[in-house]
Amino acid sequence: MRRPSRSGLSLVFALSAIIPLAAQNLESIGKEKPFSFAGGVSFNQIFYSSSGIASGRDPYSYYASANLNLSLYGWTVPLTFSLSNQNTSFSQPFNQYSVHPTYKWITAHVGYTSMSFSPYTVNGHVFLGGAIDLAPGGIWKFSTFYGRFMKAVEPDSLQSSSMPAFQRIGYGLKVTCGGSRNFIDMIVFHAEDDLHSIRNIPDSVDITPQQNLVLSFGIGKTLFKSFLLKAEFATSAMSKDTRANETVNDHPLAECGIFQPRVSSSYYNAFKTSFDYQRGEWRLGLAYERIDPGYRTLGAYYFNNDLENITLNGSTGMLQGKLNMAASAGIQGDNLDKTKISTMRRIVGSINITYTASQHFNTSASYSSFQTYTNIRSQFETINQLTPYDNLDTLNFTQISRNASMSAMYSLPGGENKKQNFNLQLTWQDAADTQGQVKQHSGTRFYNINTGYSITLVPQNISVAINFNTSINEGYHINNRTMGPGVTISRSFFKRKFRTTLSSSYNTARSNGVRINTAINGRLSGALSLHDKHNINLSAIAVNRGRTREGVPYYVTEFTGTMGYSYTVVGRRK
Repeated sequence: MRRPSRSGLSLVFALSAIIPLAAQNLESIGKEKPFSFAGGVSFNQIFYSSSGIASGRDPYSYYASANLNLSLYGWTVPLTFSLSNQNTSFSQPFNQYSVHPTYKWITAHVGYTSMSFSPYTVNGHVFLGGAIDLAPGGIWKFSTFYGRFMKAVEPDSLQSSSMPAFQRIGYGLKVTCGGSRNFIDMIVFHAEDDLHSIRNIPDSVDITPQQNLVLSFGIGKTLFKSFLLKAEFATSAMSKDTRANETVNDHPLAECGIFQPRVSSSYYNAFKTSFDYQRGEWRLGLAYERIDPGYRTLGAYYFNNDLENITLNGSTGMLQGKLNMAASAGIQGDNLDKTKISTMRRIVGSINITYTASQHFNTSASYSSFQTYTNIRSQFETINQLTPYDNLDTLNFTQISRNASMSAMYSLPGGENKKQNFNLQLTWQDAADTQGQVKQHSGTRFYNINTGYSITLVPQNISVAINFNTSINEGYHINNRTMGPGVTISRSFFKRKFRTTLSSSYNTARSNGVRINTAINGRLSGALSLHDKHNINLSAIAVNRGRTREGVPYYVTEFTGTMGYSYTVVGRRK
């Protein structure tokens, strides 16, 4: 085999330094077409006018855009361009670039990339550097990376929106032994800020150089063919200021030689486990999660912490798969170390049922309930109470939110030439608050009812849909109702190349029995497609609203028209 020249290698690395690439298989080089491109252009015009209201839009505006995807041996570069009478923009991907070559069981990632090891360690944080995944077959898999997680930013008093930052370097390793159901994972992640990467930090700037080391172990085991046990335990050592004095700590991460314990160091744990049973159509699962207050790592942007979750879920199918049910329930709480003045407890439950009686009729229903209980421990109330029974529950606050929905659809038998459908959708939401076992006046109830009928005449390419919608919102001294019908008619011409749609709706809104608003709108649109490349779109929308201001009715009319053309090129190769 002929060895590639040094100039050829230099060209490859130069291209990888400026081009963002999807995962590429190096074995396909020489087999793919050398050069190809795809893209398109579009131009749209918008006309607007109004009466009875001050216009907040330009009477005429246009928008033109173009996109181009260049490909070299399967490596792609996307370019976009837009122009309008509002602004002009051009974007290219050279600010953040990456290359992901693959050869057999080796995949490399070079440039701006990210890794996701687990939720408690490294999870989607973008860095500039390199990573490699090794899957040689069998039971072993390896992943490792090294790169810059944060770029050094010097303090600048003239740039208030620019936050100063230390340069942060991180690296990690994940080793997996086993498959998807029986495995053992080990993850190590370390990140540290460079203290000398920025200078002259003002006292008013609240930033400190940090160091983090995380170690995680995960297991998965199938028991008796039907039971699956999974668990992960992660421990994180975090120094909030590496300038603080060094100290000694007996935590395992502090004695491994990678992490330097300091006065500013803290140690946190996270644990999650699940136990599932599945046999045939039946599935039942129990999960538990606990994350210490303050737990975080420098390998992710955001962490939920100070929480404890217990969830139970199950699902089953019956009647030969026609009836499916799923249910879940759980309890969530915080203030695990009892240092907060308030403790939250949340109870969650839901159930979903789907029934497909036949190819002509199906229905579904769901219900969920969320109850949040908060106990506030006020030192003022404790000091000033006269007896142990004073203010026993006035600081107990409970929020209850319940949601229910139901939908049904029935199709009339009519063969292939005529299709008719009836549908019904119901939604109910209820929110209530109680404090000290006294119901507050902040609760609301919401109802929505939508019914519809549609018919399609296949030989004539005509579709007609009629619907009626009702929304009701009730609360303390509030009773709002909005209702009205709507109709849509569409037809295709010229072997479905040209499609027109005409629609209209009317809605009236009442508050506490008084009509406050009416709206009627009409829309006419058409779309023409030629040779799968040329597309022309036209639409006109007119809206008339009637309102009442201080007992005097007034009307607002708005008109919007659009004209658009687009041309698409796909799969051109050289």
